[in-house]
Amino acid sequence: MASVDAWMLKCILAGAVLMDLALRDRIDTDLEHLFIIDETPTGDTSLDTTLSILAGSKNEDRRSAKSWIEQIASGSENFALVALKRLVTRGILVEQENRFLWRLQSRTYPMIDGEAEREVRARIQAILFSDEVPNPHDIVIINLADACGLFGAILGDHDSEQVRERIEHIRHMDLIGQAMTNAIREIQGAVALSGYRAPVV
Repeated sequence: MASVDAWMLKCILAGAVLMDLALRDRIDTDLEHLFIIDETPTGDTSLDTTLSILAGSKNEDRRSAKSWIEQIASGSENFALVALKRLVTRGILVEQENRFLWRLQSRTYPMIDGEAEREVRARIQAILFSDEVPNPHDIVIINLADACGLFGAILGDHDSEQVRERIEHIRHMDLIGQAMTNAIREIQGAVALSGYRAPVV
């Protein structure tokens, strides 16, 4: 099982939200800056919260994807919980309350049967080991998985090296995907250089 520290998880979730906004034609990016193109609400709480932040800053100079990810991540306490609740509603996870010494409580979200994860893995493997043209959602998943360094865990080190060229090709199919991946990697590099160690989740 892959793990990531808490700050990086927030940055990854912020990147995922921004990529979802791009899929819905609310934001776009050039080689250096990310910017809003449509302020119309989506009806999704997490997306619209982020959209309002972007819209409120639209008079500023255009900012990099990294800058926006860090700002959104700093206020993204509820993003993970919202995502987990949705997965519970869809029957992918189950919410469990755990007690320790009858006093301390914690909440976990184990998968019910792992079917959804197996389907995503199979889909991504089919794309990476073929010439199939991925759809926009596939590109988002591949970009985020690559940004997080998850392909070693998903495919194994040997297979992930075999498809490295294919991963890079797919990453370059989408400009905002490239921007998110590069920004997340830059943040990871800065965290590593700082020596900061956040809690691992």
